[in-house]
Amino acid sequence: MAMKKKRYALVIDSRKCINCKACAVACKAENDVPVGNFRNRINEERKGEYPKLSIDFEPEQCHHCAEPSCVRVCPTGASWQRKDGIVLVNDSECIGCRYCMLACPYDARYFHEEAGVVGKCTLCSHRVDKGEIPACVATCPSKVRVFGDLEDATSRIHELLATRRYRVKEPQTGNGPQLYYLL
Repeated sequence: MAMKKKRYALVIDSRKCINCKACAVACKAENDVPVGNFRNRINEERKGEYPKLSIDFEPEQCHHCAEPSCVRVCPTGASWQRKDGIVLVNDSECIGCRYCMLACPYDARYFHEEAGVVGKCTLCSHRVDKGEIPACVATCPSKVRVFGDLEDATSRIHELLATRRYRVKEPQTGNGPQLYYLL
């Protein structure tokens, strides 16, 4: 029997984000991310003038692109993509050249100084492989992120993308980002 194809992605509802940074803390704890580095972050955009001032928060991380430029430029194959779409870095093959960091239009990678390799969001692939959701999704008190399989027509992520308007941050690189922001 053939395995059912999977394609993991995230839908983000920025309007729900309260900038508590629980996602970043959970990610650092779950993945032992070094001090000073982050696999996800919250961008802030201030709008208006006092007294009519507002701030929008927008979670950002690796977009696990369909055609990732970081994978294309890696000279050793250390940056690679699983069949389910998750983009990873194989530390034992990474030479620390940082080409992938330059190629990423989302600034979603960092250089791990002590290890001499590039780090990035893995969508907690170790959790996903056990049927769990990524730590950033699990810990968010306002449920900003929805994780799921785009190939599963019964999934919440599929439902959101079919019934709601959304945008992707698609620079001129043709990466095909798999991080969807609800409008």
